[in-house]
Parts: sequence; C-alpha cells; structure tokens
Amino acid sequence: MDYHKATDEAIISAITEEGKAELFGILYDRYADKVFRKCISFVKDPDPARDLAQDILLKVFTQLSRFKGNSRFSTWLYAVTYNHCVEHYRRHSRFKKVDIDQGPDLAEENNELEQDLLALRADKLQKALDRIPPEDKMLLLLKYQDDTPIKELMEQLDISESAVKMRLARARQRVRQLIQEAEKMEP
Repeated sequence: MDYHKATDEAIISAITEEGKAELFGILYDRYADKVFRKCISFVKDPDPARDLAQDILLKVFTQLSRFKGNSRFSTWLYAVTYNHCVEHYRRHSRFKKVDIDQGPDLAEENNELEQDLLALRADKLQKALDRIPPEDKMLLLLKYQDDTPIKELMEQLDISESAVKMRLARARQRVRQLIQEAEKMEP
C-alpha cells in the first residue's frame, strides 16, 4: 500500500495496530508546517515556535493511540496544538517582568484593573470553551481565532455552508449559555 496517498486515519491505524511507527513521518510531513504556524501565532518568535512544534509533534506521536476517530485527525491535532500552546503561554506569561518606568502609580493601578478584567473575561471564555464538545471548540477557534473563512471550514469539515453556519451558531450559543450560568453562580 502506498501510504503517501492514504488517509490520515489509515496511517494512524497502521501505526497503532500494526506497529509501523516509521509512517508517522508522513503525518509529520503533512502537518508540521501547520503546527508551526499555529505555534508562531502564539509566541511570535520562530525559534520558540519551532521548539513548541517539535514538542507537540512528539506528544502527538506518543499519544496517537488516544486518537479515537470521533473527529478528523487534523481537528484532534489542532486541539492538541492549541491546548499545548495555551498552556505554554500561561506558564510563561506569569513570570514576565514588569517595567518599572511605566509612569505614575495611578496609571499602573488602572492598567492592572483593566488587565484583571480582561483576564477574568478570558478566563470565563476559556472555561466555557473547555466545557463544550471538542468539535465545537475547534470550530469556534478556527473561525474566530484563526479567521478561517466559511468556505475553508466547509472543505475541512466536508459539510455545507449552512451546516457550518448552524454549527457555529449552536457553538456560540452553548458558550454564551455557559458563561451566563457561571455569572449567576458568582457571589
């Protein structure tokens, strides 16, 4: 069988069920650039982005047996990539130095309050995104974070334009509902 023309799922099956680990190179060639581009969108620097991409692809290889085929491999890979990058960003953004020459204390206080509010909103959104089905999360992230056009989503998901729009609307509604529920539970 020519695995270069095979589907991702056929290659994954050969790797996980037949022990043909060398076939991961085909998946690597197909997706390494996409993973790198996603990483660079987070860290804005090619060197750390390359390191992140390598870490992600190694992680995917070691966890390939966890891929259950409930979604497309590219969607699962995107989820792994996104989550790894978010975690990297969280770990490293906590330890950033604050510039001492930022101006008067009042300006710093206002800036801190604004940052706290933004972080709170982002935290609520992230929690809501983590609670919706992975397919919905990926669709929302592809559309709103990566600015993927509807036509491209149609091709990636192999569904009609109206189906993409309906899924987006339902996913947005789920997120909105989860955020509202969380706000009701706040003291």
